[in-house]
Amino acid sequence: MESYQLINQKNLDQFHKTLSSKIRNGFVIIEHNEKLPYAVLSKEKKEINHPFHFFLTVITFGFWTIIWIYLIVSLSRKKDILIALDEDGNLFEEKCLSK
Repeated sequence: MESYQLINQKNLDQFHKTLSSKIRNGFVIIEHNEKLPYAVLSKEKKEINHPFHFFLTVITFGFWTIIWIYLIVSLSRKKDILIALDEDGNLFEEKCLSK
């Protein structure tokens, strides 16, 4: 039995466009396969300047705490994502589990 893929050039162009967009946003390719087309991307966690944010919190009478907590939650984790085309040629993106 032979399997036919419904992946066309338009879908591949969308895949490469999404991939280059993620790379511009700081992601690095860990694994890439053109035959299946998929890519696993990773973005390292960023260091937060806590003394600076504490200073801003004091200056703004605590209002900066909301932004500081958001930065801690969003930037202090390593992010791994999978970008791929399924059998029907649809582009999808999923978060990968990381250690």
